[in-house]
This record gives sequence, C-alpha cells and structure tokens, in this order.
Amino acid sequence: MKDKKEQPATPDAVLLKQAMEGVTPLPPSGRITRNPPPRRVPQPNRHASVTGIADTLSDHGAGDEPLTEFLRNGLSRMTLRKLRRGQWPLQDSLDLHGLNSDDARALLLQFLQQARQRGLRCVCVVHGKGWHTQGGEGILKVRTRHWLTQCPEVLAFCEAPQNLGGSGAVLLLLKTGL
Repeated sequence: MKDKKEQPATPDAVLLKQAMEGVTPLPPSGRITRNPPPRRVPQPNRHASVTGIADTLSDHGAGDEPLTEFLRNGLSRMTLRKLRRGQWPLQDSLDLHGLNSDDARALLLQFLQQARQRGLRCVCVVHGKGWHTQGGEGILKVRTRHWLTQCPEVLAFCEAPQNLGGSGAVLLLLKTGL
C-alpha cells in the first residue's frame, strides 16, 4: 500500500487553526437531544361499526363540482370569513392522498371523532387536487367535501391557503364540546 501524503492546508483551515489555539472544549452536558416524535396519522378502520363509529355518509348527490365553502345554517357569514382569514389556529391535519373512497371515508370519520374528543376547533383535511383524473375534478376532492357537509360536527369549511394545500385541502371549523 502506498502511504498517503499530507495535503497542504488551505488558507481558511490555517486561519481556523490559528483562531482555535488555546480554546478548550466544553465538557459534555449529558443532555440528550431527540427528534420530535413522528406525527401519528390514524389508519383507516375497515370495521368502523365495531369501534362505534357509524358510517352514515353518502356519496349520493355529490355531483361533479366540489364545494369551495360550506357554512352550517344559522351561523354568521363572519364565521366563514374568520376561518378563511386564519383567525383560528390550525390544530391538526389529515392527509387522504392515495386512499380509495371507502378508506378515505372511514379515515375521515375516525379523524373527526378523535378531533372532537380532543376538543380541537380548527383542522385541515388534505384530499388532493385530483389532477390524475380524466378531466374535471378529482373524485376524492368532490366526495370529501360532500361528506363534510353531512357531518354534524363540521360547522364550516373553506379551501385552505396555498401554503396548506390550496384547492387540494379544506380548513374545517368544528363544534366545541362533546
């Protein structure tokens, strides 16, 4: 084997070495740094009725065009405006990308139930834009927004801002309390 020759130091390395002369390193702090735990995403439950979540959502009447906003009867339009302007802090989100319609519906129901139990007020549901469909809007986009109108815990929804998914996501305002 050949011995490796020491390469000449670059001017920056020489300057750094000179600047670090006489510096003593700090003793180890014994502190453990951890990455934050990965966000837990609920998995679709194929046996929703077994867990007590009744699947009462219908695909009938969804149409071809997705709703851009929804406001439950009896609520002020100001509520929707505040949601659009981000006056409620986003507390959780759900991503339905890549799921079929049945799995997405079950996961959405489970997510909404858990959000309600945790007392969350504002959440985001990402369904995607559906660009891979043959013309028109994505099936999941249309159906997800239609399902949300059928959920009594959803007071209002609107399209999310661009940084949260734009037309491929919706911000939801949920009822408070159980």
